[in-house]
Amino acid sequence: MQKANKLIVVNAAPYETRVATLESGILVELLIERGEDRNIVGNIYNGKVIRVLPGMQAAFVDIGMDKAGFLFAGDFVTPQLEFDTDTAEEPVLAEEIGIRPARYPQDTFLPPIEGLIREGQHLLVQVAKEPLGTKGARITSHITLPGRHLVLLTWSAHIGISRRIEDPEERDRLSKIVETIRPEGMGAIVRTAAEGRSEAELKADMDYLVRLWDTIRKKSENSAAPALIHRELSLSLRAVRDLFSSETDRIVVDSKEEDDRIRAFASQFFPRIQDRIEMYRGPEPIFDQYGIEIEVTRALDKKVWLKSGGYIVMEQTEALTVVDVNTGKYVGRSSLEDTTVKINLEAVKEIVYQLRLRNIGGIIIIDFIDMKSEENREKVYNALVDTLRADRSKTTICKISELGLVEMTRKRVRESLGRSLSEACPYCSGEGVIKSKKTICYEVFRALERQGLMLSGKQVSLYVHPALAEELFGEERRFLEILEQRYGMKVNISASDKYHIEQYRIEPA
Repeated sequence: MQKANKLIVVNAAPYETRVATLESGILVELLIERGEDRNIVGNIYNGKVIRVLPGMQAAFVDIGMDKAGFLFAGDFVTPQLEFDTDTAEEPVLAEEIGIRPARYPQDTFLPPIEGLIREGQHLLVQVAKEPLGTKGARITSHITLPGRHLVLLTWSAHIGISRRIEDPEERDRLSKIVETIRPEGMGAIVRTAAEGRSEAELKADMDYLVRLWDTIRKKSENSAAPALIHRELSLSLRAVRDLFSSETDRIVVDSKEEDDRIRAFASQFFPRIQDRIEMYRGPEPIFDQYGIEIEVTRALDKKVWLKSGGYIVMEQTEALTVVDVNTGKYVGRSSLEDTTVKINLEAVKEIVYQLRLRNIGGIIIIDFIDMKSEENREKVYNALVDTLRADRSKTTICKISELGLVEMTRKRVRESLGRSLSEACPYCSGEGVIKSKKTICYEVFRALERQGLMLSGKQVSLYVHPALAEELFGEERRFLEILEQRYGMKVNISASDKYHIEQYRIEPA
């Protein structure tokens, strides 16, 4: 099977849709949408302010979800500052298209939020970040609408050009076109897909977005709060709109219904790509055919092996993600410093790949193997910076410290792959460890001692997990016998699988 330069694979089922992006046959990105848990980033709501927090310069807004949305003052006040056109963020997926907190310098004065918003007020807001963990959705009143070539800024007259369009003449051409077609008081970000497109194509995109905005405003005026006013496209259609580029060979779909939906959407908005949409009819599941399923399973492992024999360990917590680099089985051929540098450079590529595949965001700490040479630290740092250029999510990275640590942040808009596909262990409650059998046995002994006087001269029933019962009948039996003699009790051990290994129950027989 010939591997595509860039291939988009859509696995659509009634209960779940998965979209995988492969580059040169390697899985680099996986997006998942499940039934009612559809992505809400980009959705527009009529919200009702339920609480204003002056001390946080923020407000909680009811948008009809379990948790209220969080609105920061800076996401309500229209910025007076323009974006730097040369560094305008590359809009990729709807999750990342211009739907972001407005950027203010630290010394910019924001009016007190209590003077801007009042409880009970109705606001038209858009979700900028999905609810993450215990936090509600991050919302903004800076409504942005993504199209194929443009992103309409309904709240700013700014014109930005994707930094991936590098030709100065092309950037100037696109800027002049958008300046003539944009509505008064509105602006746009020109997406990478607009490179080389005609004025007619860009105007058609702008006209569609303006009509969509008019529809949203009219619906908002006639709807009570809280209410959903506009829902973002489904995952498969977002993939067509946001991921399809000139580098994409094909998009392969395994569902006839989804194939029809994608073709209808493409014929209306992107007729040029019609011949690159393919219906998969193979005998085995599409993700198995392209070797994706096994990579999904691998993306849930904490330990990832490197080709050289080294490995990295990825630990995700509520606050941050820690990546630890280890030499593992690799012993090198020359000096220790050379071995360390080789492992670190190999780890750089795998770390960036895993961050993108697992969609890990927020604060990330990378613990590289310690290097004595400043030159080698700089070499590894530069390799990390260069490799991160392929990552579409915005990253900020600090230099490697003398301890070999790198602090970085990666833009987080939705839950990571691990959090989406897994849940906390019911045994350890997400801690990753449980008490040892010996520790639990000694807890049982102390509990018997506390009740010793009340249980003196009685038969006692001790209910425990089978693994703990085995321990009590084995190595710890002699200590239990000492307690029986001291308090004149008889302990009868009953094993049951219904008990968690850390649970036990003591009661008179």
